[in-house]
Formats: sequence, structure tokens, C-alpha cells
Amino acid sequence: MSGRILSVAQQKGGSGKTTLAAHLAVALAQSGAFPVALVDVDPQGSLGTWFEAREQAFGERETGLTFRTSSGWGARREARSLARDHGLVIIDTPPKTDSDVRPAIEAADLVMIPVQPTQVDLWATGQTVEIAARERTASMVVLNRVPPRAALTAEILEEIAGNGFQVCDARLGNRTAFAASMGMGKTVLETDARGKGAEEARHLAAEIAKALNLG
Repeated sequence: MSGRILSVAQQKGGSGKTTLAAHLAVALAQSGAFPVALVDVDPQGSLGTWFEAREQAFGERETGLTFRTSSGWGARREARSLARDHGLVIIDTPPKTDSDVRPAIEAADLVMIPVQPTQVDLWATGQTVEIAARERTASMVVLNRVPPRAALTAEILEEIAGNGFQVCDARLGNRTAFAASMGMGKTVLETDARGKGAEEARHLAAEIAKALNLG
């Protein structure tokens, strides 16, 4: 049986897609239940840069993950090939909604859409949700870089619900630990495994695993 495919997509740049993809991959790989692969479709190559740093930190054979790069049009083929022997394949897409993103969304079992709790991010979310709907791919919004201001987050959540978007219960806070760990080729699950950020990442990973029916 083939593994599941998760695409992380958002039209707006700077939404934290790469950080989210890396943390989900490591959290689910740490469970030991199945191998996890990453596919970087973003021409900026941020996920690839992170993975190179990870190879330097842990050694090429000890990253705990499989990594590939792909063009936008090749994402479907690459992801489905990896899914033959990986329980989960995560695709990091570029910040736009054109031909580079559609194949990744079409190939996915679920599209994860990171949204910072700002009106600008929310405006950009609808187009990604619409593409997923046209491709008949389920989508979920996850709040990312959530500030301590609970009132602002509550306002955005209310608007998300009003738009009919499905939203994850788990969310990631606006923590410098996330960026710091990424710069080392790691995640907060490895730099501060007992910290609040790691707890948030594990909760989100568990919710995604449930949504994808991962054993």
C-alpha cells in the first residue's frame, strides 16, 4: 500500500511553509512508525539548504529523512514514486498558485495551509483552498507564528470559520526557537525536546497523522 502525500502550500510568501514542513517531517519520523520523505519544489530551495545543514549536523546517513528536489510539474511523479516505500511524503511548494503548485496539490491526500494570524495572510488563503477544492484534495489551515495576543488570534479564527475553512486545533507559536533550530539543520524537537515549541510541533504532527489515517 502506498504512503500518504501532504503538500504544504500558501500563496503568500513568508508564511512559514518550510519550517512547518521540516518540523512535521521530523516529528513524524521520530515516531518510528514509518519512513518520511521531503520534496522541495520551491525554487528558492530553503528546504534543501536546511537539509544540507542537517547532513552536516548529523551525517549524510543519519538525517532520519529522505530528501528530493523537483520541478513544479515533476512534483506529482516524484511524490508518488517516494510514496511507494515511505509512509509519508511532504511537499514544500513555492509561494504562488500557478502551474508550479497545482501538480503538488493534485498529488496530495491533504493540503496544509499555514496562516499567520493577520488579515493579509487570510486574504491569500482562499485561492489555495479553491485550487485544492478543484483538485478534490482536502485542505486544512494551521495557524503559524501565533503571537501572545489572544484577541487577535480569536478574530482571525472567527473569520476562518466564517469562510468555511477547516482549521487545525494545534498551532505553532511565534517562537525564535523555531528559526534558530532551522539554521542548524535541526528542529526544536532536537534542540529543545521538552520545550513549548516541541510540544506544539508534536501536537500538530499527531493531528495531521490522524487526518491522514497514518498508522
